[in-house]
Amino acid sequence: MKKNKKDAESPGIQVTSPPKSTATTMEGRENELIALAYDAAEERIRNGTASSQEIVHFLRLGSEKERMAQEEMRADIDLKRAKVKAIDDSEHLEKVYNDAIEAFKRYRGDDEE
Repeated sequence: MKKNKKDAESPGIQVTSPPKSTATTMEGRENELIALAYDAAEERIRNGTASSQEIVHFLRLGSEKERMAQEEMRADIDLKRAKVKAIDDSEHLEKVYNDAIEAFKRYRGDDEE
């Protein structure tokens, strides 16, 4: 069956190939692919060919409930980082105290056991 010119130019199909990846890490490559997926979804939304799932996905992203959930996750991450820092700081402080106690013992002339 012969394809007409209109089929080859249907929305959502790119005739040109995207540029090669410039990422040097897996994380960078993943970010590039995510950006391409967002670009493709945006194009489908703009030209009216997006699926209902795509539209609902972006509607949910923009909801107040989703924003609050994202804010809560960021706060949880900040709290966990603060806890790790507090543990690291307390370990460092314990070492400083022990070093000071040993210095005082040497200064007093206490025999080491």
